[in-house]
Amino acid sequence: MALEAWYMDSSDEDQREPHRLHPHQPVSLDQLKELGVFHWRLDADRYDSDPELSRIRQERGYSYMDIITIHEDTLPNYEEKLRMFYEEHLHSDDEIRYILDGRAYFDVRDKEDRWIRISMSKGDLITLPAGIYHRFTLDRTNYTKAMRLFVGEPVWKAHNRPADHFPVRQKYVSSLQGS
Repeated sequence: MALEAWYMDSSDEDQREPHRLHPHQPVSLDQLKELGVFHWRLDADRYDSDPELSRIRQERGYSYMDIITIHEDTLPNYEEKLRMFYEEHLHSDDEIRYILDGRAYFDVRDKEDRWIRISMSKGDLITLPAGIYHRFTLDRTNYTKAMRLFVGEPVWKAHNRPADHFPVRQKYVSSLQGS
């Protein structure tokens, strides 16, 4: 199944719903690339021995890896964590996630500050560039297992919006003006 992305409606209802605009406005992989968002489709059943994942990790310097299972039975303070993940924020490093099982959404802001929802499922690896405003949530299945990857030691600090004064945000915005 190919990665699917679309512009979101402005509803405040359950964040786990798809929130598609009517009429539907899909977003292509090329449009995501213009925002610095990259995607690969891998074989999650063999993540521990996948040569394609090894190649990507080596080429991009993803030296740190761990696995998180997000479900009410496995994640301490589950509801609080989901609320925190869904707060609009940015990071000073790229955010790299590989869905090993289940499904989830990443929402990112486009150049006009509109929300794009990216539907992720088993086998999807995504990178969000440092400085992009984004948020994360589960879908209605309320479950995902994800590999978190980092260049070097993990940096877990999120900077909630507004964070336009951060150099990483300014660098990201400048990069968009060239595309």
